[in-house]
Parts: sequence; structure tokens; C-alpha cells
Amino acid sequence: MQVEIDPLSEVPLYQQLRDRVVEAIATGELSPGDQLASVRQLAVAFGINVATVSKGYELLRREGLIRTNQKSGSVVARGPESGPPVAGFFDEWTTRLRTLLAEADAHGVPDEQLVTATRAVLDGFAAARATTSRQEEGGRDPHDKGVLR
Repeated sequence: MQVEIDPLSEVPLYQQLRDRVVEAIATGELSPGDQLASVRQLAVAFGINVATVSKGYELLRREGLIRTNQKSGSVVARGPESGPPVAGFFDEWTTRLRTLLAEADAHGVPDEQLVTATRAVLDGFAAARATTSRQEEGGRDPHDKGVLR
């Protein structure tokens, strides 16, 4: 999988990295057990500080989405089919969702548009997972994931 981060964005680089990994898990580009590139490899690939990549990976670890072993490195720990989320996830997520919805409301986005946009995003994740699944069945090397592999 190719990850793009924007050094000119107001969103911190570690957060962009974390967000792209979460999106890749949601779309099926990354699955439980998939090996991620090392912190050093990503830092070199992006031309950023090792501490920045470490911070992104640490967020993912705290969220239970990846696990890291000194010898084997970081691997994806969860995916859409992994069952219920880790304890405390839903409360924290609801707090973030509340802020996102408040932003939309403050900008005057109608409720119906929010529901439609949310459905479209969720449908997009499901469609991407289905496409990824078909590609893997068709012989695509599931370990060919680009920058994060």
C-alpha cells in the first residue's frame, strides 16, 4: 500500500501516518497479521524524523490496531472482522465523533447530508474490502503492499 503524507498540511505528520494506516485497515489494504515497515524504513521513505513515525505507531498501538515485538516488528492486530473493539474504544471514539459532528453543524451542514456522507464513506470501505478480497483471490500477491511493507 502506498501512503501519502502532506508535509504542508496543518495535520501533524504522525497523525497523517496513523490516519492512513487506519484507512488501509478499514479498506482491507492491510489485514490482521500484515507486517508493517519498520519505523526507520518509513522515516527514510518519507524523509521525516524517526520520532515522528514512532509517535504515529504508538497511537496505533494504544488503539489496539497494531502490535509490536522487538524481534518481529509491527504487525496489524485488528481489522473490520476482528470482533468487538478493545475496551474503552467506543467511548473515546464517540467523543471524537461528537466533535466532528459539531464542526459540521457549526458550518450549517444539514443532518441529512451528514447521514448521506457517512453512509457513502462506510459503503466505500466495504466496496474497497470486497475489491481487495477479489484481487487476492485472483492471484495478486497479498504481501505486495508498498511503502508500509
